[in-house]
Amino acid sequence: MKKLFLFLLVLFGTGFAQNHGYYRGPDGGPIGGGLGMTWIDGKPHYSIFFKPEISIANFGLGINLLLEYDNQGTLRTESFDEVADYLSIIRYVRYGHKQDPFYVRFGALDYATLGHGSIMNLYNNSPSFDSKGIGFEFDWDFENYGFEIVYGNLARKGVAGVRGYVRPLKFTPAAEIPVISNLEIGSSYAADFNDYAGITQVAFDSSSNKLQIIEDKGIMEVVGLDLGLPIRLSQFFKFTPYFDYAKIVDFGSGTALGFMFDFSGVGLATVKTKFERRFNGENYLPGYFNSFYEIERISVDPNSSNSYFTGNFSKAAVLKNMQSIGNGYYGELFIQILNTFDILGSYQRLDDKANSGILHLSTDISPADASFLLRLGYDKIRIENEEDLFKLDDRSYLYSEIGYKPIPYILVSMVYNWTFSPVRDADKRIIRYEPQRRIEPRISFVYPLSVNSK
Repeated sequence: MKKLFLFLLVLFGTGFAQNHGYYRGPDGGPIGGGLGMTWIDGKPHYSIFFKPEISIANFGLGINLLLEYDNQGTLRTESFDEVADYLSIIRYVRYGHKQDPFYVRFGALDYATLGHGSIMNLYNNSPSFDSKGIGFEFDWDFENYGFEIVYGNLARKGVAGVRGYVRPLKFTPAAEIPVISNLEIGSSYAADFNDYAGITQVAFDSSSNKLQIIEDKGIMEVVGLDLGLPIRLSQFFKFTPYFDYAKIVDFGSGTALGFMFDFSGVGLATVKTKFERRFNGENYLPGYFNSFYEIERISVDPNSSNSYFTGNFSKAAVLKNMQSIGNGYYGELFIQILNTFDILGSYQRLDDKANSGILHLSTDISPADASFLLRLGYDKIRIENEEDLFKLDDRSYLYSEIGYKPIPYILVSMVYNWTFSPVRDADKRIIRYEPQRRIEPRISFVYPLSVNSK
């Protein structure tokens, strides 16, 4: 744990974020595009990309058009074999931001969370270049009550979640009493409607290249209740203790007791922390819909000598066959300095289970006037020990880009992705993902678009 602490301390000192644009600011954005050469699993491809981002007041739009050609000039079609692949050219359309009273976003959901995250935490709907999701988030806080909605993929059945909440004392004379009037009570429901979400026993027919489902739980559903009490300590500090209860339908349940601490320093610095103690019952996994859920949903290897799968080939099967994973801790840290450098990281560790670590890190250091750029995003699950943290395998996702601007509007960079490629059955359904490595030197033209919204 000392090595992990030192690493996070050093990385936090450099700053990292979840910003996908080249330039920051409420008005404007980059008009960017360029050329590159990508090695996908060791095979060269030539790439052409166009990635403008436009931000006007609360409205934002991001485009991500990527064309890849092999040595014969043939377009790589794996990125355009589903309806969602075409829709995902529009990377996102949004109004507002997650922390605003009104927020809506269509497109890629990088890290979607419901409530405090006991059911859905940092969910990613696009784990692969070749299997993209076009989903939406919708939050509306009416002050006395509100709701949050997440839908993973509009093009096919998948993950969906909703949380409604109310501040009941706002409807009573107690609304004038400080602190307690902010008591918030929430209720959540999330489910995976994918046809393979709940299978716990399956056989694979290699002759027909199809799965034969033997035992199927059906829709995987999770319900939950939560309590929270935001306490405004001063103009700059807010402290929120909370309690969550979650139940995976037909399986187990668990609770979480934690707190969130927010500091806002008049635009100079923002610090947000979250820490919770998790109490997990049998046949229960906290944050069931997490950043790796689309990868973990099912993983049937057609080349396996075992044609009858009853073990850990799906997340539902893991849930069925497991006993109690024991209690554990979860923490998050977010720091923003001068609205320029952001810091965000999270980590889970269970008390008595060795391979229980879940890590998320991300960074974006790209000041508007700087001649350099550094981006990094990293997720890893089932971490056994500190030596296992940064080993790239089927439990890892990595995105990185380092670049230099020889002149203000030209960016020369190297991009490295450790991502996933989907494997499909005869019905074109994804039955597993395989790790995919992509290396791309690129030259980009980036022009800052300035828009006056007044």
